Amino acid sequence: MDVILLKDVEKVGLRGEVVSVARGYARNYLLPRKLAETATPGRVAEVRRIETERARHEARSAEQAREIADVLGKTVLRFDVKAGPTGALFGSVTPTDIADEIWRARKIRVDRRKIEVDSLKRIGRFAVPVHVFEDVTVEVKTLVVPEGGELPPEEELAALEAAEAAELEAAEEAAAAEAALAEAAVNEVIAEEVDEPEADDAPAAVPAAAPADEASAESGTES
Repeated sequence: MDVILLKDVEKVGLRGEVVSVARGYARNYLLPRKLAETATPGRVAEVRRIETERARHEARSAEQAREIADVLGKTVLRFDVKAGPTGALFGSVTPTDIADEIWRARKIRVDRRKIEVDSLKRIGRFAVPVHVFEDVTVEVKTLVVPEGGELPPEEELAALEAAEAAELEAAEEAAAAEAALAEAAVNEVIAEEVDEPEADDAPAAVPAAAPADEASAESGTES
């Protein structure tokens, strides 16, 4: 099923792209969450028109690309975002977000697919590589700042990241231990069922031998 992405979706595509996905994935996840819309011919044509318009603002020569790179090299992007106590974002800063901010700040259009970074998921100071033109790449300073605050020093950022990593590791170990206990309990039940004999497998009862005097009386009667 073809859909038009309304937001960047990790491992699927960038906002505005027309992508083909499984029908169930589209109906149960992308469409209800407003992450995509059905790719009708009219909307696809509109997306193509917008992409063509954007391309007109991109670098068309090495000289123009170097001028753009010079401007971007002096640019500092800032994103104020919601973040948790360890610096993890409630969401992410995507390549599309970065491209949109470059356009807003500098009126320079860059291809989102040439922003060579995965989505940023933590607060911090980043140098984001942007491929402007053939053999012309520039790093754009990008600040991801907790909403209503400022970025702490690098040492504190490193400590927050380490704390989050330790917390995640502890959670994974706890989950692994719980899974091991559950597996052991299941195996114990299976073992008990295997060891318990079935009713049909019980040995048949052997008739008791007749007392000696009864045996003799029966013998005399027969004679």
